[in-house]
Amino acid sequence: MDESRIHTAGKRGEDLAVSYLERHQCEILARNWHSRFGEIDIIAQNAVHLIFLEVKTRTFGAQVPPLEAVTAQKQRRIVKTAMLYLQSHPTVRQPRFDVLGIELAPDGWTLRRYTYLKNAFFAEI
Repeated sequence: MDESRIHTAGKRGEDLAVSYLERHQCEILARNWHSRFGEIDIIAQNAVHLIFLEVKTRTFGAQVPPLEAVTAQKQRRIVKTAMLYLQSHPTVRQPRFDVLGIELAPDGWTLRRYTYLKNAFFAEI
């Protein structure tokens, strides 16, 4: 798969994730928030949680399923980035790390299936 198609699929997955969160009464605070450690795809909040969401999008038939791409190393980078976010954006909400795996149809646009994992991994913050 070429780079432009990967970028387009990733953007499509993040757009679908935003729609999902908004349907579940979440407010989107940031998209693609960067630190020196990495990036958090989406930061959102609901009445109780500050949600750090990693979105992994794949087209049907990909060799590695979306959720398996969130490795321990990736989780550590997300946690470090979240800690920096919290330093500059204090909150009373409980931080939560979620992962959304999205599988698109072969056309690279149509949603085929998704899996949303709340509390996908934990961190001492």
